[in-house]
Amino acid sequence: MNRSAPYQPLILRILHGVSGILAIGAIISGFLVYNTFDKRFGQIPIPKINPIQDIHGTLGLFFLILLPFFAFYSFHAGKRRLIQPDSIQKLTQFGTPIWWISLQRLVNTEMLIAAVLAVISGRMMKEEWLPTGELDHIWYYAHLIAWMIMICCVAVHVLMSAKVGGVPLLLSILSWKFRPEDSPVNWYSHLRGWLSNFPNNFQGEINQFRASNSLLKMIEVIVLGGIMAAFVLPLFFSGGE
Repeated sequence: MNRSAPYQPLILRILHGVSGILAIGAIISGFLVYNTFDKRFGQIPIPKINPIQDIHGTLGLFFLILLPFFAFYSFHAGKRRLIQPDSIQKLTQFGTPIWWISLQRLVNTEMLIAAVLAVISGRMMKEEWLPTGELDHIWYYAHLIAWMIMICCVAVHVLMSAKVGGVPLLLSILSWKFRPEDSPVNWYSHLRGWLSNFPNNFQGEINQFRASNSLLKMIEVIVLGGIMAAFVLPLFFSGGE
């Protein structure tokens, strides 16, 4: 493999690709749900898909299951792609390369936050609300807001990736080629080695967390805490205002 070409770790490409497919599927099916039951802000005259709410919920559930792994990877191995301590300051350098990179990092971070809002609000909704015309619940409005933010973030994420890295970066994300040290056959041995030295590795993760920039640290707590809440809250609340 050409070492001068952009290279994305295989695990990142898998997590990024699967979560991206699920997110886009949830966005499209989410619009179809709105187009079927709501229509207050406009609609498209397309045939009704009767099980669309179930399809949207299933995509959302699989996205939620994958989200903790993708988020953890993003905040640790992929933290350079997220907001940095000087990212806001760099946004004042309009039109420069660092401005584009900082904007991409900001959008990537916002997308994780929007994803958490989407899964929490989706989990807190009741299936019967929309079919029965109950459209004024707070959780439904929160879900709509998260849906709109996700659309903007995904669009800008793709555009920024093309702008920052061009075609080579996009191809590196889509490529299935990987380096020998990145082979899936090594994943089990890496995991076993990490678990065998778990106390030191765990302490290393804690030290890394403490040493990270405070803004990203706070966002990581919000995102991972929000994902946990999306799993736990429906066990205690059956949905409501």
